[in-house]
Amino acid sequence: MTDTRPNPEPRPSFPQGTILGYPRIGRRRELKRALEAHWSGALEADSLEQAAAALRQATRARLGELGLGRRDSSIPESFSFYDQVLDAAVTVGALPERFAGLRAADGTIGLEAYFAAARGTGAHAPLEMTKWFDTNYHYLVPEIGPETRFALSSDRLVRQVVEARADGYTVRPVVVGPVTLLALAKPTDAAGERFDPLARLDDVLPVYAELLASLRAAGADWVQLDEPALVSESLPATPSALAAAAERAYAVLGAAVDRPSILVAAPYAQLSEQAWAALAAAPVEALALDLVRGPVPVAAAGLQSKTLVGGVIDGRNVWRGDLASAWDALASLQTLGAAAVAAGTSASLQHVPHDVDDEPDLDPRLASWLAFADQKTAQIATLATGLTEGRPAIEQPLAEASAALADRRSAPGVRDGLVRGRIERLTPADAQRGDHEARVAAQESALGLPVLPTTTIGSFPQTDEIRRARARHVAGQSSTEDYEQFLRDEIARVVALQEDLGLDVLVHGEPERNDMVQYFAEHLEGFAVTRNGWVQSYGSRATRPSILWGDVSRPAPITVGWSTFAQSLTDKPMKGMLTGPVTILAWSYVRDDQPLGETADQVALALRDEISDLEGAGIRVIQVDEPALRELLPLKRGDQAGYLEWSVRSFRLATAGAATATQVHTHLCYSEFDVVIDAIAALDADVTSIEAARSRGEVIDDIAASRFALAVGPGVWDIHSPRVPSVQEVTELLERAVAELPVRRVWVNPDCGLKTRDYPETVASLRHLVEATQAARVAVAARA
Repeated sequence: MTDTRPNPEPRPSFPQGTILGYPRIGRRRELKRALEAHWSGALEADSLEQAAAALRQATRARLGELGLGRRDSSIPESFSFYDQVLDAAVTVGALPERFAGLRAADGTIGLEAYFAAARGTGAHAPLEMTKWFDTNYHYLVPEIGPETRFALSSDRLVRQVVEARADGYTVRPVVVGPVTLLALAKPTDAAGERFDPLARLDDVLPVYAELLASLRAAGADWVQLDEPALVSESLPATPSALAAAAERAYAVLGAAVDRPSILVAAPYAQLSEQAWAALAAAPVEALALDLVRGPVPVAAAGLQSKTLVGGVIDGRNVWRGDLASAWDALASLQTLGAAAVAAGTSASLQHVPHDVDDEPDLDPRLASWLAFADQKTAQIATLATGLTEGRPAIEQPLAEASAALADRRSAPGVRDGLVRGRIERLTPADAQRGDHEARVAAQESALGLPVLPTTTIGSFPQTDEIRRARARHVAGQSSTEDYEQFLRDEIARVVALQEDLGLDVLVHGEPERNDMVQYFAEHLEGFAVTRNGWVQSYGSRATRPSILWGDVSRPAPITVGWSTFAQSLTDKPMKGMLTGPVTILAWSYVRDDQPLGETADQVALALRDEISDLEGAGIRVIQVDEPALRELLPLKRGDQAGYLEWSVRSFRLATAGAATATQVHTHLCYSEFDVVIDAIAALDADVTSIEAARSRGEVIDDIAASRFALAVGPGVWDIHSPRVPSVQEVTELLERAVAELPVRRVWVNPDCGLKTRDYPETVASLRHLVEATQAARVAVAARA
């Protein structure tokens, strides 16, 4: 590789160890609180900026304590106020025209426009949101068309580099790369569905080059460009098209006269052969490979001038890394003939909590098997020491990690003979429910629902009062009797509200549940939960994924008491609400010592027992949520059929024992419906509700084209935005659904649960939903 700068200075070497990113919401969700205070008007923009700067400063200091260098660019600058894809879109000026009035006079994009794009305003819908590859993180989908005007529109990342230098650190700024930014974008409405945003690559590259020059001038020695699109086979662009785009992009950026050294990172899976060859030959200085979800690649031309960063410590899970195996992988990487090899994480550590030492409630033996972000960073520092000083310098930590792994394999509860015996006795008939038409007839007779039945997805707002009551009970400041009476009062209020609104199938609101997965984890054997293990889901929203460490079983009923109490308050059908096996796995940290399908079957049997008990208690509508079905779909096509087979089997295993007259619902959100339509049909749920409002009903076309034979509820209210949809908006979505789908199969519901919303917007939105439905029923009757 030739440095084209006139009289170039020697480029700085890459550090021996690094991470690709770090949690950014704060150990105690400090950023969440600051953001929500700002959005509510209680915190000025300057104070929000100060809170963010303090969080960044604390992150740099902590990473330095854990062994990353202050001046060698091993510390990534990966902070975001909301989402890294939105950050990149804003930086290059790619906001839709509807937000043009929020730009500054000089065309730059500040926080007001940034948050408007993320959350929407009264007048403007936000950007669509969907899952980031096969993770539980959500990103905002850029909208790019021929008319999009690219220009460097934010200097925020540059200012953060300057901030770090003033604090004594030379950081490595992290930016979503140009190929991934365009590959994840959707066409603007003006462009039409057939437009390919990747066609704008040559137009956006000069802006990236300008950004690189600005970062270099600010003192950045290295920049990290994240290109996970290059590992995926599930995007609209083909792997060969993505590889060609990468070859073009990095030929241009690598040839820039004034830029930092470039690290191109490709997390989440193995690079395609074409992309690997293109990047190996590109004029960039370093490549980061995911060696947890992909093997060491074959040698390729061009590596002799590059550093290869081996992603040998898992950035996606919480198990303590096998340092001996990691060392062996780095040794294999060294055989490819690269200029240097460094140790790294497989992905950004934004996907894991901060610190195992911050979890006093965890069993010490279990804790010894775990590594959160801080422990993983320390493991990287250990491997870096080995690369610098030789393996003998790190023999002790390698042996300690191996001993912890051996202890985990032999610990009680990891394998339960009763659970495994039950799995072995299963037959194909256990996953078959019976004739669909017979179920429809039995359910119509039992439930007596009107055309276009209305319902919600499950949760109602988790108010501050609910959170305070739960916190008091957990802290021992209120008795169980008082807390349960509080919950009964809350359920009664929610049921009465739904009857007043005129909804047809009711829910109890789930005030007893802190989280739709953690609640079940707390009642199932084989799980542990954390106190401070927060992980960002999107924006200010964070979850505490549970840790599934052993064989799973259900010692006692979990939801039956609350569901039967709620049903006693109304004559309308009350849903029993369960979280499905795939979603429980997707939103937990799952054991990695057996195939996921085996673990899913264990969870499914526990849910099957719960459904049986709900039916025995008189509940005739049961919803088993699977919002993560699409999320876990492997990025490589060759792995997808096997995944869909076991994921569908686990759902059917959970639900197939239900009686013919019991109506089984499921819910999916942020799913590209057409990708998994056959699998969703194979779930054989009687009713499937799915996100549709933020994408303005695009999914309805996919449902209609697929001849989906089961009942479906395309969402008519985007609950991830504070906007209250008008009656007209809801009506338009309903009219589209009724025009394209058999009316007897259409349900009316929001996109998702209402946990994150406030009551005023919830009540107003549901009133609009019911009003629009009543008008639609009149129109349907008139056409009959």
